[in-house]
Amino acid sequence: MSHSLGIVIESLVAVLLLLTIGYCMVLNKRLKRLKADEHSLKATIAELITATEIAERAIGGLKHTVRDVNENLGSQLSAATQMAGHLKDMLAEGDGVVRRLSKIAIAARPSQEAEPAAPRMSSAKAVAAAAEAFTERRRASGIAA
Repeated sequence: MSHSLGIVIESLVAVLLLLTIGYCMVLNKRLKRLKADEHSLKATIAELITATEIAERAIGGLKHTVRDVNENLGSQLSAATQMAGHLKDMLAEGDGVVRRLSKIAIAARPSQEAEPAAPRMSSAKAVAAAAEAFTERRRASGIAA
């Protein structure tokens, strides 16, 4: 009996050793996959770090560009404000010139009592004609209008 008990125990140990070897082979395959995944994960992390650095540099460049654009727009805005004021002044002066020209045109218009047969002109044509007459008189006297 001791002989068969020894064989049974040794057979059981052999079966357990075979199961252990099989399990070690499965674990070895899993460890190899884990190592491969680790390398790909390291590569992915390195790519993410590189992309993050590039993005940080791009954000810095964008901040610099925004500052430059802000300064440029500020100077253009102030220049536009000055130009608007200048144009407003010029429009006021032009309006004054038109008023004076219309006064000259009214004064230069012949009275209707003196020439009843003269054709009546529209007020815009009268102003234009008076302005032309005024510039001709100025040119004749040597002063440009």
